[in-house]
Amino acid sequence: MASKKYLELQEFSDGDLISELQTMEKDFQKQKFDHTIKGLDNPIVLREMGRDIARFKTEVRRRELAKMSAEELENRSKIRARRKK
Repeated sequence: MASKKYLELQEFSDGDLISELQTMEKDFQKQKFDHTIKGLDNPIVLREMGRDIARFKTEVRRRELAKMSAEELENRSKIRARRKK
């Protein structure tokens, strides 16, 4: 079953998704730096932010694959097959 966060990502446009991802990555780096320097009250926030970033990246990639033509997908499959050897 899809999580609520995944379903919310479906509502974003492509541009909004990418801009939000960039913002989240900047915030994540800032939080990581702050945690290294002075510590955070709740370091679990870093893990949650990392997982949210992964969700966004997964959605961006899913949309990229959905936009690919059949020819591009076939070429991609050949590349993946070569990597497995």
